[in-house]
Amino acid sequence: MPRILAFSGSARAESFNQRLVGIAAAGARAAGAEVTLVNLADYPMPFFNQDLEDRDGMPEHARAFKRLLAAHDGFLIASPEYNSAFTPLLKNTLDWASRAESDDEPGLMAFKGKVAVLMAASPGGFGGIRSLMLLRLFLNHLTVLVLPDQLVVPFAHKAFNPDGSLAKASEQEAALGLGRRLAEALSRQV
Repeated sequence: MPRILAFSGSARAESFNQRLVGIAAAGARAAGAEVTLVNLADYPMPFFNQDLEDRDGMPEHARAFKRLLAAHDGFLIASPEYNSAFTPLLKNTLDWASRAESDDEPGLMAFKGKVAVLMAASPGGFGGIRSLMLLRLFLNHLTVLVLPDQLVVPFAHKAFNPDGSLAKASEQEAALGLGRRLAEALSRQV
């Protein structure tokens, strides 16, 4: 059974992207995957700084999140768009997780062999598409295989029902489908 870690690049209490990744996680579960849905607000960490790492080592929350990444086969990631890019929170979290904790640890150990699917929700008309282009490039650099399927949800402030589902049936099915496709792709690997 494939194991999937689902998270968004937002720590906002009513995050559209956390809602969106939750829908995709439900699709992955329905396809037989074991899904761990987390919120990065539960893993606060300082901005990466080499001096801080040299002095204190990897912060405990960074180490815990890195262990989560390493323990899963794939990732469902939803990214808000901040000034045409993915969030500093997401970048910082992944930067910390990319760090080796010892000289004998293989580089990028938490990312190698992993597969990801990306999605975005934004109040703007582009739906976060620009953030996904940069996030895809960044994850490829970290050795993550990013599937071509993705979803953007524009006008996110109007896109969700009170129960957290997407108001448009086509978007709801597309989000569920992302989770299913990742679970199916990983099932062929596992």
